Amino acid sequence: MTKRIGGARRKTRYKFKKPVRKQGKLSLTKYFQTFDVEERVILLAEPAVQKGMYHRRFHGKSGIITGKRGNCYKITIKDQSKVKEVIVHPVHLKKV
Repeated sequence: MTKRIGGARRKTRYKFKKPVRKQGKLSLTKYFQTFDVEERVILLAEPAVQKGMYHRRFHGKSGIITGKRGNCYKITIKDQSKVKEVIVHPVHLKKV
């Protein structure tokens, strides 16, 4: 068998790229934003922070918060016909 080359962020050069005017330091409010259970959020990756980032196939999807694990949130997402649970840091979340 052949060995798979690349990590979790392979083929994401354009998907996780920020526009030029949005680059720079992050505001701390993105780190400390809080969400309630059953709240609807959109997964938008912050490329400057790799901690708590989800898989690239979930980029731009919306989901519902089901709980909290440490600093991160558990989010249920419908991926085609399956329901999946993703653990995401609040930097990568946006309220709907």
